[in-house]
Amino acid sequence: MSQSVQKLDPAIDQIVPPDAKLEQVATGFNKWTEGPIWTREGSLLFAEIPANNIVQWRPGQAASVFIHPSGYKGSAPFAGPEPGSNGMTLDSRGRLTVAGHARRQVWRLESLKPDAALTVLADTYEGKALNSPNDLVYKSDGSLYFTDPPYGLPTQSDQDPQKQLPVNGVYRILGARDHKPGAPPEREKLQLLIKDLARPNGIAFSPDEKFLYIACSGPMLWMRYSVQRDGTVSNGKVFYDATAEKGIGGPDGIKVDQRGNIYGSGAGGVWIFSPDGKHLGTIKVPERVSNVAWGGEDGKTLYVTASTSVYSIRLNIAGVKP
Repeated sequence: MSQSVQKLDPAIDQIVPPDAKLEQVATGFNKWTEGPIWTREGSLLFAEIPANNIVQWRPGQAASVFIHPSGYKGSAPFAGPEPGSNGMTLDSRGRLTVAGHARRQVWRLESLKPDAALTVLADTYEGKALNSPNDLVYKSDGSLYFTDPPYGLPTQSDQDPQKQLPVNGVYRILGARDHKPGAPPEREKLQLLIKDLARPNGIAFSPDEKFLYIACSGPMLWMRYSVQRDGTVSNGKVFYDATAEKGIGGPDGIKVDQRGNIYGSGAGGVWIFSPDGKHLGTIKVPERVSNVAWGGEDGKTLYVTASTSVYSIRLNIAGVKP
C-alpha cells in the first residue's frame, strides 16, 4: 500500500493502486481552496475563497485567475473571512454552475469563458435572501440540489445580522438545467428539502441516485437520505459519525465513484467509505482538506483542494463526473 494512504480495510486495495502517490499540482494560494471541478475542456477550476477568485489550472501549466470577483461584489470591503464563491459543478450541457457563497446566489455561466453571460438560478427562498450557498449537485432529471450554511456571511454564525432565513437548509431547484439563459430566478421552483441540519455542507448522489449524501461540518458527520420518485428525500440516517475523530479537518466536500464508494474530506485527509458506510482508508494530505473532484480523460484522477494547495492521486476506479 502506498505511503500516501492509510489502509483500514483490505477492500481499499481494489481502489488505490499499490504505487499510488499524492502529488502537489499547484500551491501558494490564500488560505483556503475549495469547490474543484474538471471541465470538458480539460482544465480544473477551483475557488480561492479568501481571494474572491475562481482559479483555472491545466496540467503542465501554471494556475491563473479565471474569475474575479467570484463571490461578493459590493463596493465596501467584505467584513468576513470568505468573500468568494464556493462549490462548483457542471450541468449535462457542460455549463459551469456555482454556489455563490458570499454572493448569496446560485449562478450559471452560459459558456466556459470568464466574461460569459451569467444566469442567476436562485437567490431567495420565500422572499428571504439565501444564507450562502456552499455546494451543489445536479440530478439526472436536471434538478439542482444545494446546501446553504452561513459560512459566507461576515460572522459565519446563525446570529449574523445579515442572516434572514431561520434554517441552514438543503434545497432543490426544479428544472434548473432548462432555466432560460439570462432569465430571472424562478423562485417558485425552489424547494426546501432538509431543514434540521446544523451545518449542511458537501452534497452528492449515489451513482443510481437512490441516495443523497450530505456532509455536515457541525456536528461532524455524514448523512444519507433516500431519494423518492418525485425527487424529495426521506429516511435521513447518520452514514458515519466523525464527532470523536482527532486531527485536522472534518466532513466537507464529497464525491462518489462508479461503484458507489464515497470520498470526503475528513480528519487527516480524504476519507474513503464503502457504500454501506465502512471507513476503508484515508488518503493522507499534509494540509486541511476541503473538497475533491474527479478529473483526467478516464476519470480516475482524484483532485484534492486543501488549505493553500491542490493535489492529485491516480486511483483504480473512475469517479462519477457531472
